[in-house]
Amino acid sequence: MGKNFTEDFKKLDADVFCLQETKLQEGQIEMDLPGYHQYWNYAEKKGYSGTAVFTKKEPLSVSYGIGIAEHDTEGRVITLEFEDHYLICVYVPNSQDGLKRLDYRMCWEDDFLKYVLKLEKKKPVIWCGDLNVAHEEIDLKNPKTNHMNAGFTDEERAKFDNIVKAGYTDSFRYLYPDKEGAYSWWSYRMKARERNAGWRIDYFIVSDKLKDRIEDSLIHSEVYGSDHCPVELILKD
Repeated sequence: MGKNFTEDFKKLDADVFCLQETKLQEGQIEMDLPGYHQYWNYAEKKGYSGTAVFTKKEPLSVSYGIGIAEHDTEGRVITLEFEDHYLICVYVPNSQDGLKRLDYRMCWEDDFLKYVLKLEKKKPVIWCGDLNVAHEEIDLKNPKTNHMNAGFTDEERAKFDNIVKAGYTDSFRYLYPDKEGAYSWWSYRMKARERNAGWRIDYFIVSDKLKDRIEDSLIHSEVYGSDHCPVELILKD
């Protein structure tokens, strides 16, 4: 909030905003966002994880988590139901240094995809957020030196392959299959952002049923204030 969030929020003027890693507890912040409905999911652990969604159009329904107790204490998922699709804001667990949490991450990936596919039976699903994985070598500056680091392990990338096989499209790569140097996250170390030594780990994933409605998928690298920058999906009516 101290780094131009309000100004950027107004400038971007999105129909729906999805935030991840809010690190807030209920009552810690009051955000005055006229014209938007606000939905928050908080982690039980203070100062950790968390998600939020701000939407101009009121959804038909809102749910929190994926219905599995071991996954739902960290505030990682908010699902909004609209007339013709579901929209999920998700903050995927990081496998962490030394891959301490890789096994848990693998379990999460399977359970989350099952959750998405269950929704898909009712209507198409779009999900977005920090997925904590660079899918292909083109999605990070230094693939060779990062191979088997958290976010670029063979295991994590294979789970992304499963998403594609299940009938979903990475909206950015769908439109820009060969675009290099397009990143959404940069380490705070070694002037990574100045050098554009980044990773593309923030996505809009779209059900193949909605693929033809993708008008554009953008990465707003001009927006600072975080080690991530916003990504945007524009759908045709």
